[in-house]
Amino acid sequence: MNSCILMAEIYDAPQLRHTPDGLEVTEMIVHVSGLRPDDPSHPLKVVGWGNLAKEIHQTYHPGDRVIIEGRLGMNTFERPEGFKEKRAELTVQRIHGIGQGVQTSPPPAATVAPAAQRPPETYQSTRPAPMPATTVTSTVPQPTTPEPTYQPITFERPSYQPVTEAEPDPDDIPF
Repeated sequence: MNSCILMAEIYDAPQLRHTPDGLEVTEMIVHVSGLRPDDPSHPLKVVGWGNLAKEIHQTYHPGDRVIIEGRLGMNTFERPEGFKEKRAELTVQRIHGIGQGVQTSPPPAATVAPAAQRPPETYQSTRPAPMPATTVTSTVPQPTTPEPTYQPITFERPSYQPVTEAEPDPDDIPF
């Protein structure tokens, strides 16, 4: 199975073109970071097809950091110097943006007011507000279930007495 997942930064803008059959194709160059911070990044050609090609062309731009899932392949082509060259190419199956653009300036420094001067912090829930309970009137009496009783939990190890059994008589054969 040929499957590859890479985190990369888009280097060249995705170029959209169409095949003679009308299928969309997007090609772009991404840079994959080296193993260590001082290692150089490595360029890689990435190709997307169909609706994914349109999405890549419309959504992603140079400087965006992405996670790309796809199939890795090798292309061989003839160089003008007279020799053949092999280059890796990743055919995209899925792409996920993890950051747009490269930040060129540091973020503004946050000033922290003393606790006495700060307004109280509030928590905003993303859950919808609870709806008021509605009263249901019914002529059928509802059964009441008793509240469960809970036993306290102890974390002590129980003590067990070893069970001694009489050894079976080897001459005693059941018939």
